[in-house]
Amino acid sequence: MRRRVAVTGLGLVSPAGVGVEATWKAVRDGRPTAARDTVLSGLPVDFSCRVPILDDDLDARIGRKAWRMGRPAKLALVAGREAVRHAGLDPSGWDGARVAVVIGCGLGGTEKWEEQHQRLERQGADMTSPLAIPMIIPNLAAGEVSIDLHARGLSLAPATACASGATALALAYDLLALDRCDIVVAGGTEAAISRTSSVGFYRMGALSRRTDDIAGASRPFASDRDGFVMAEGAGVLVLERAADAAARGARPLAMLAGCGSTSDAWHPTSPAPGASGAEAALRLALDQAALVPDDIDHVNAHGTSTVLNDATEAALITRLLPHRPSVTAPKGALGHTLGAAGAIEAALTVLSVQHRLVPPITNLQAPAPEFDIDCVTKQARHQDVRAAVSHSFGFGGHNVALTFTAP
Repeated sequence: MRRRVAVTGLGLVSPAGVGVEATWKAVRDGRPTAARDTVLSGLPVDFSCRVPILDDDLDARIGRKAWRMGRPAKLALVAGREAVRHAGLDPSGWDGARVAVVIGCGLGGTEKWEEQHQRLERQGADMTSPLAIPMIIPNLAAGEVSIDLHARGLSLAPATACASGATALALAYDLLALDRCDIVVAGGTEAAISRTSSVGFYRMGALSRRTDDIAGASRPFASDRDGFVMAEGAGVLVLERAADAAARGARPLAMLAGCGSTSDAWHPTSPAPGASGAEAALRLALDQAALVPDDIDHVNAHGTSTVLNDATEAALITRLLPHRPSVTAPKGALGHTLGAAGAIEAALTVLSVQHRLVPPITNLQAPAPEFDIDCVTKQARHQDVRAAVSHSFGFGGHNVALTFTAP
């Protein structure tokens, strides 16, 4: 039996700021967040999209336990607390055994890894931190959120590269459908901007090299796109069965109506020709939601601003959704938050459904002429979004599609 799953809370930390409103305003206004990054000074690509909050301020928000946590866990915890508050839930009063936490993360604490390696080489083994491993491993975001919220149900940390946050939401849907829990705090986090990771993506040809126009570097679906901008952030959603939300008087923001996950089984980094795996994921998400392609009003695209990804995704949208639903791509404003991207973009899709507003693609004046898709450009578009999809794709051939509908 198909379960109706409600989104009842959102939490966001992004390069636009801390909190849902800060992020929503930036993408709604088409404001880019890329800036010069002193950590990357001297590298071929020396800019990124960082969360604009000092570590001390972030620690003050978290409290005494912050000293033991890596940055990915800190961002997830701040977003998770906001999502739970937004849902009107009180962890001190819930049955923690029936609350699950699923927080995806792609790379984990790469900056902390570099820091500890440098300390080892310069000062010796005894000067490295005994907390280095908990600060680095990607599953500790889910672990720290579980501890903070007293959530004793299943705790998972999917790592499907740039699809991790979306995979977490698909897993959350299944957990609720299988009655493994009553509430899932789910999403993704990433804080992996480091010299090593930046050089790695640069050498792959994945990063924009637009050092003379940093603010305009991320430009999904543009003719002159040349790669993504590394970013950090976290997105967390609270999911419940619709009947349970109604029973406690909670009003859903949107419904997570269907999910589809597939593997290309093709190549470590390149999408399968023709986007066959991505199309299969999208069809599964539509089928689970009992929708047909013509029902989709809006697409929140993965839109990395890389040459191959955008071309493949645009072809997919044209082929499967030829009625030309509106398309946006938040990475133009926020950069690519890697393992957090799918969750952040899912939250923004919910906000489009809720506010009947589709943000523009930042830095895009018009899509490349070979793309027959209806990109929203220059300013936000007022639109009654009844059904929307959010795509996420990750290295390794991971494809995830999420379908959201109005409550």
